[in-house]
Amino acid sequence: MLRLYLLRHAKSSWADPGLADYDRPLNSRGREAAPAMAAFMAAQGLLPEKIVCSSAQRAKQTLSLMLPRIASETTVLFTRRVYEEGGPGYIDLARQHGGDAASLMLVGHNPSMEDAATMLSGDGDPDMTFRMRMKFPTAGLAIIDFDLAGWLDIGPGKGRLAGFHTPRSIEDEA
Repeated sequence: MLRLYLLRHAKSSWADPGLADYDRPLNSRGREAAPAMAAFMAAQGLLPEKIVCSSAQRAKQTLSLMLPRIASETTVLFTRRVYEEGGPGYIDLARQHGGDAASLMLVGHNPSMEDAATMLSGDGDPDMTFRMRMKFPTAGLAIIDFDLAGWLDIGPGKGRLAGFHTPRSIEDEA
């Protein structure tokens, strides 16, 4: 079984209107949400073997706040492609970088994150799927499982939404 974690970066700041979108940092809420999501993932055993992260500032900051809790022997790749790609491109990135890992996490942006999660989730809890499609907030995490031999086989409708967690939902579960 393969497991794909799709994590949207935490909440970013719009305080500096002169900053390019790519360079926007996290705001205080984002700096709190990222380690909280990491703690939740660690407590649930949701630990990716490989991570592909957008090289945009807010995504890199999100991951840096999470890594101490979710990574030990994890391979991390930063690439601008995650910033630039749409939902189908996220699927291609997973195919390209999954390799022999059983689990892979993409750290990226909306609407691409939501689009990829929606495309890949052919099955799963209807309420959870509805919540994900209604809003994929910052620091939101979709977990998609595939009963497939390898990452090259993943594609639209071939996965099952195994979890959808947001900063608010993990607070409610605590």
